[in-house]
Amino acid sequence: MAKAEPNVVPLCDVLLVLLIIFMVITPMVQKGIDVRLPEVADAERGPGQPAGLIVVTLKKDLTIDINNQNYPDFATAGDELRRLYSTKTDKTIFLRADMKCPFSKVVDLIDICKAAGVDTLGLVPEMIDE
Repeated sequence: MAKAEPNVVPLCDVLLVLLIIFMVITPMVQKGIDVRLPEVADAERGPGQPAGLIVVTLKKDLTIDINNQNYPDFATAGDELRRLYSTKTDKTIFLRADMKCPFSKVVDLIDICKAAGVDTLGLVPEMIDE
């Protein structure tokens, strides 16, 4: 009586082809955002703010500070940002917001910064001491 055994060679061929396909496709499928981390030399600079750097702070009462200059609403802050960025070549801004601010207001402030001509927007993840 002849004993039948399964032939596994075609199964191994199919698995190797599938493995190669997944190895080729996986790097193309990965998505994300580009993040630039600060360099060590910048971190050692200390608490002083370099000249020309613009920091926008959204406080919990929804007033806006641009480099410690207070603006009562979004419209006047937008006008000031347009004035500042009309002549600047470095279109970078840093944004801080109080934890109690609604996220929709932070997004509105980001939109105002982008409308003023900002190319690079950095978020400052630190607590605001008042």
